[in-house]
Amino acid sequence: MAHRIDAAIVVAALLAAAAGSAQAQSAGALIVRVGATRIAPDVRSGDLTPPSLAGTRADVRADTQPSAGLTWMASDNLAIDVPLAAGFKHDITGAGAIAGVGKIGEVKVLPITLLAQYRFAGANDALRPYVGLGPTYARFYKARSTATLNALTGGLPSSPTTLSVDSRWGFTAQLGLAMEVAPRWYLDAAVLKTKLKTRTSLSTGQTLNIKLDPWTYTVGIGYRF
Repeated sequence: MAHRIDAAIVVAALLAAAAGSAQAQSAGALIVRVGATRIAPDVRSGDLTPPSLAGTRADVRADTQPSAGLTWMASDNLAIDVPLAAGFKHDITGAGAIAGVGKIGEVKVLPITLLAQYRFAGANDALRPYVGLGPTYARFYKARSTATLNALTGGLPSSPTTLSVDSRWGFTAQLGLAMEVAPRWYLDAAVLKTKLKTRTSLSTGQTLNIKLDPWTYTVGIGYRF
């Protein structure tokens, strides 16, 4: 009789564990993830204003950094997601009439995004595709010019050309997939597209309008609390 009771307890414990595993993305769950994110601007540059050479443009290189995120399940299908990162550093290079001159500057950016997600399938499913939409505030900081930009714009060693990049609001769309791999643990991968344009200003008084419209690729591992 004791063995039957013990067996019943074990079976009940296994069923409870299985149920907990199956509810990895149910209403009220808080999921924390860590991973890596790559931001790759899809650049369309305007021309630098006179007196620069006609067709003087810029390109912005991609960057990859460690990242994290928080997801709160408001219901079994609706979630609020906040991607987190310490910031990304992007090299600015010459394009158009000055293509080939190399790096003319760099800038750091902290993208602050809030996403409303819809997760397909049910809370018991191991695979859950999702889509997300929300605003992004791109905070640009620590913009620096190079000697190449200084030479192109007539800056002097005693008074070099400096640059700044305006922080701007944008809008982000997301497509992702969460896959449960163990009780409370899951893998997450997503692609995001942000519509974002900004303006770069030089200390010479010249400006350049640029559409960044970056693609973002992120992978991580998450844990449900």
